[in-house]
Amino acid sequence: MIIFDKLWDVMKEKGVSTYQLREKCGIDSKTVRRLQANDNMETKTLNKLCSALDCRLEDIAEYVPDE
Repeated sequence: MIIFDKLWDVMKEKGVSTYQLREKCGIDSKTVRRLQANDNMETKTLNKLCSALDCRLEDIAEYVPDE
C-alpha cells in the first residue's frame, strides 16, 4: 500500500496549506481528500505535487506492505 503521510510533513516544513496546494498544483479538494485517505493517485497528480513542492516522490509517498 502506498501512503502519503510524508506529504503532510513536507507541506508543513515548506509552510504550504492544502488550499495553497490546490491553487499551486491545480488539483481539486476531492484529490486532497483522496491523498488524506491514502487512495490511489494518478502519476500525473504525483508529478504535480513533486513539482509544486520541489521534492522527490520518495519525499511524499512511501510503500508499506499490507498486513
